[in-house]
Amino acid sequence: MASGLAAFFGFDDHDTDFGTEVTAGVTTFLTMSYIVVVNPSVLVGTEGGKPGIILQGHSYAETVQMVAVVTLIAAAVATLVTALYANRPFGQAPGLGLNAFFAFTVVGALGVPWQTALAAVVVEGILFVFLTLVGAREYVVKLFPEPVKRAVGAGIGLFLAIIGLQAMHVTAGDPATFLTFNPVFATDPVAVVSVIGLLLTAGLYAAGVRGAIVIGIVATTLASYGLASLGLSVPGPSVAGGVTLYTPASLTGQTTITYSAAAYDITPLAGAFLEGLANVEPARFLFVMVTFFFVDFFDTAGTLVGVGQVAGFLDENGDLPGIERPLLADAIGTTVGGVLGTSTVTTYIESSTGVEAGGRTGLTALVVGLLFVASLALVPLAAAVPIHASHLALVVVAIIMLGNVTEIDWDDTTAAIPAGLTVIVMPFTFSIAYGIAAGIVSYPFVKLATGEGGDVRLGQWALAGAFVAYFFVRTTPGLV
Repeated sequence: MASGLAAFFGFDDHDTDFGTEVTAGVTTFLTMSYIVVVNPSVLVGTEGGKPGIILQGHSYAETVQMVAVVTLIAAAVATLVTALYANRPFGQAPGLGLNAFFAFTVVGALGVPWQTALAAVVVEGILFVFLTLVGAREYVVKLFPEPVKRAVGAGIGLFLAIIGLQAMHVTAGDPATFLTFNPVFATDPVAVVSVIGLLLTAGLYAAGVRGAIVIGIVATTLASYGLASLGLSVPGPSVAGGVTLYTPASLTGQTTITYSAAAYDITPLAGAFLEGLANVEPARFLFVMVTFFFVDFFDTAGTLVGVGQVAGFLDENGDLPGIERPLLADAIGTTVGGVLGTSTVTTYIESSTGVEAGGRTGLTALVVGLLFVASLALVPLAAAVPIHASHLALVVVAIIMLGNVTEIDWDDTTAAIPAGLTVIVMPFTFSIAYGIAAGIVSYPFVKLATGEGGDVRLGQWALAGAFVAYFFVRTTPGLV
């Protein structure tokens, strides 16, 4: 079998072997497997509380388990296509950032039904497939301003950090300052155990421990159950002058772990996007779909090039040969995920850990994909992880994503202004889409003001104009 795999994946061409590839696959899986718990905790909503996917007639725990199953299927499909079609060592799964945009902005702030949000994911995935197949990647890349592309990661990082810190009870809503430090932090066991878990995770990550985020989530979960068994409780949601804590007042969340066939029944989610397609408001739907596409496309393309550089795959022009194949795998995963009931799939930067361990071929991705399939046996455990434990991953990832600001040329005002607006507007409006729009709208105007209007493509002016028109219609009373 090993010799057959060696021939299929081309071990000799990539100077690797079976053992190295398997080790690399396990390494990549350990570093990105936290998404199996985190994605459901972000996407699933609660009645009268957190926005997101809410299934009538099903409990929060049941919905979490369904989304966990869908998360694993989407990750497995995309990663296996990457392995067998693209022959690259990249792991793919529903991405952090766009799942938060799905739940908190699209469903929460914009009031779009979650079924319609899934429809936008499916349409975006199909568009991604089409553009990849016809080779339109270069045009799409040039359509979006370079400073905005480089700033998106940092803006998403701040967006995730706000969500994570609130779920951990480190910050809280305040009527005067909008956001404040939890005034009962020292007596709030959720806050204390979350910060200890965050410090543990950050320390393990800094030390280069594989699976640091998973270890941190598990340790925080076990500590939470331990504190709950001692009778510790969480302060109510309205304490200290009207401060509102973000998550339900619980140290443990769902405490019942049920292994049954029902836990794997995803029929209430699968195909829900069809209902969403029947409930589409065109301008808003297009706005949401374009945002999904933009972040998915550039996050995936950027990650592929970044990991490809670590692996030595790039050509003399800094391009990744055959990039269309892993891009297509991403698009297929996104489409399948949206059809089944999860947000956009993307390539994980954590793939670089497997590459650093020697992974160079699709066998690395094959191992990752098979481990996602095997993880279906652990789905019921996802519902037992408290929200504050899973969301510490958002803060760790946020810190990593902030490193993207170093790629921005801050000495060039025509780059700094649109990039800065992209980063600032995202967290302060609680929307990835609004941050992207701010950068796209400002870019042609600052270029024109500095006498560099000739650098702006016609498509960039058109895109900026479309965003201006959308916000005019969206925010003018009586027009919508």
